[in-house]
Amino acid sequence: FLLSLKLENETNGKLRKQICQVVLDHFEKQYTRELGDIWTSVRDVLTYPLCWQYAVLLNKFSLSTELENTLSVRGYHPTFQGPLPYLPASLKCYIRRTPGRFPAQKHQSGKLKEYYLLNAASLLPVLALEVKDGEDVLDLCAAPGGKSVAILQCASPGQFHCNEYDDLRSRWLKQTIESFIPDPLIKLITVSKLDGRQIGDLKPELYDKVLVDAPCSNDRSWLFSSDIQQATLRLLQRKELSSLQFQLLRSAIKALRPGGSLVYSTCTLSKAENSDVINLILNSCHNVIPVDISAMAKAVSQEFTFLSGMQQHELLVLPEKGRAWGPMYVAKFKKMKSI
Repeated sequence: FLLSLKLENETNGKLRKQICQVVLDHFEKQYTRELGDIWTSVRDVLTYPLCWQYAVLLNKFSLSTELENTLSVRGYHPTFQGPLPYLPASLKCYIRRTPGRFPAQKHQSGKLKEYYLLNAASLLPVLALEVKDGEDVLDLCAAPGGKSVAILQCASPGQFHCNEYDDLRSRWLKQTIESFIPDPLIKLITVSKLDGRQIGDLKPELYDKVLVDAPCSNDRSWLFSSDIQQATLRLLQRKELSSLQFQLLRSAIKALRPGGSLVYSTCTLSKAENSDVINLILNSCHNVIPVDISAMAKAVSQEFTFLSGMQQHELLVLPEKGRAWGPMYVAKFKKMKSI
């Protein structure tokens, strides 16, 4: 999940972004209540961008051995090693322990980028989705496109439908796909601007796999809101997000074929937008069952810190120094076949 470029702080001593006190005060109350003592160390990472880390996702459609060598020389190592339940050899992502950001590549028309910079935790929903060649896939809230690009590093879907309702973000999504995916393959990707809440009715039982990387309170970027009025409004509207997330999930379940899998993810620590939404879905939609993703979490526990006490079908990545990934919540369930 690409972090907003405006908020990124290079380690070369550029002027630090100001923390938005209104947001911090709100988070302080909520997350002290929900996370207890853990919140203090998480807050120290979220409020100090100089310790943030960035992963480098390689683009298999524009492979460069030279790039892999450069990463190695600079102290980067593969993010995912070990016995993961699903790890295609074509998915290559590199990280290093020290903070800082590899130089970004600019969009050039007609030229594919070699890599994508992202928060390494945002690849966990893609690994949980387990896309295989030929499957029909829906990325319901796809902008800015990092997870769509990652899915295409893993497999070649039959149909790949990337949807983004917001006009500006939809343009960003199209540009990302053009920057990473070669022409013949682009023709197999549908990019739409539909209301995600209606897709289930418009395209019932059409997909084998659905990713709902839902609109959420983006903890990292909200903490650096430069517009206090906008930040205050966001906090007031925050309670409405869980209702939208629930509606998006209901729609995604309708769009899913019986036997298909759905992964839900957010980049917030908020229980109301994470576990509470999933529990509501599992209690109200009797045609879905939770899927255990604890084996995936265990396999990547060297690189990611997880909140303990979560249920087996969910995980929450907590940022900490030296492993400043997340927040990232992931949950998975399956649609049952009709009898």
